[in-house]
Amino acid sequence: MYPDENDTNKDITSSPLDRSDSTQLSASDPAVEMIRDKISNIYKSEPSAGEEIDEVKAAGSHKSKHQQFMYELINSGESLAEIQTAWHNYYVELPDSDKHQVWQEFYEANSRNSHGDATQTMASTSFDPAPQAVVSKIEESRDRRTTSEIKSHLLKQVSSNSRLKKSDHLKSLFFGLSMGGIVVIILLFSFFNERFIAPFITPSRKVSSTSIIINPGDTNIGPEPKIIIPKINVEAPVIYDEPSINDKAVQRALENGVLHYPTSPDPGELGNGAIFGHSSGNIFNVGKYKFAFILLKSLSPGDTFYIQKNGKRFVYKVFDKKIVKPSEVAVLNSIPGKPATFTLITCDPPGTSANRLIVIGEQISPDPNANVASHVNQDQAAKPATLPSNSPTLWNRLWKWLTI
Repeated sequence: MYPDENDTNKDITSSPLDRSDSTQLSASDPAVEMIRDKISNIYKSEPSAGEEIDEVKAAGSHKSKHQQFMYELINSGESLAEIQTAWHNYYVELPDSDKHQVWQEFYEANSRNSHGDATQTMASTSFDPAPQAVVSKIEESRDRRTTSEIKSHLLKQVSSNSRLKKSDHLKSLFFGLSMGGIVVIILLFSFFNERFIAPFITPSRKVSSTSIIINPGDTNIGPEPKIIIPKINVEAPVIYDEPSINDKAVQRALENGVLHYPTSPDPGELGNGAIFGHSSGNIFNVGKYKFAFILLKSLSPGDTFYIQKNGKRFVYKVFDKKIVKPSEVAVLNSIPGKPATFTLITCDPPGTSANRLIVIGEQISPDPNANVASHVNQDQAAKPATLPSNSPTLWNRLWKWLTI
């Protein structure tokens, strides 16, 4: 029979703790509630037979009825296991008040032992430590500071941890400047790489003193279509087999040379032919002709350039040079009073697509009067909304990729 559930709510004087102990604890103290729970659990089991035997021996001639019962068991000649069983059966049948008395006697017997013996005895038992020992530990570990004191202590710790040393400030400043520098470099590279990097990887912007020399009497001309501009040392293939004026198709063709615009006359035909070439390009763009016309601005009226096609060489003399807006597609039209001309077009300034540089040359050899009619009608031929430009910048490519 176990203690009634209401036992845990009784006054602590009904427990093995004596009244002097209980008066030292406040009824509202959480430690008291914890002790009561532990006491309730203790009463569910009895002290071991071995402990009770030690208690009987220490009691001498003054024995309680429980100690007397154990004394008789000891002298009965039964084994320790049989004594343990008999003691258990005896304890179970006791009323709660007697169970409390058994434990009270046990605590009084242990209190008479030395501290070392008591500690060893308690360590060898199968139940929880005495409630008073629990209370002592709780009291020792309790933080007796007030709430305001604890709050003040925490604020001081936070404040001390938040104070940075001068070296920490310098590290933060250096990190910020480094990140800012990296961002600036990326922006410059993204937006202006053609403008600032191109001069280091393109031919010199100064006209070479050793221009390409062309022998006017040389009739041994190969079949490869090309343009030769002696003054600026340009010799590049001309692409004639791109039929589309779509910007993507134009940019793709310009990777392999300079492009003959498909809706303009060929060399040897009447009218105004047109050739587009890059003045610069993103360093990540493919093709080795992205800087073909970077020095085109060096040409002046009177300079000559050559266009070769189908084993024939056509010579043109520059008579006009101008800067126009990309939307001025009229530069592709025939030029009144000039039966056979060719217009060279590139972006200006190099590295941008803001304007277009136009250099126009008039055919001087062979005689343009021997030219045939153009295979296209320039007045009816399709024209782009804007003149072709340099290849997309790195920033344009990134922006397009991000907005897909």
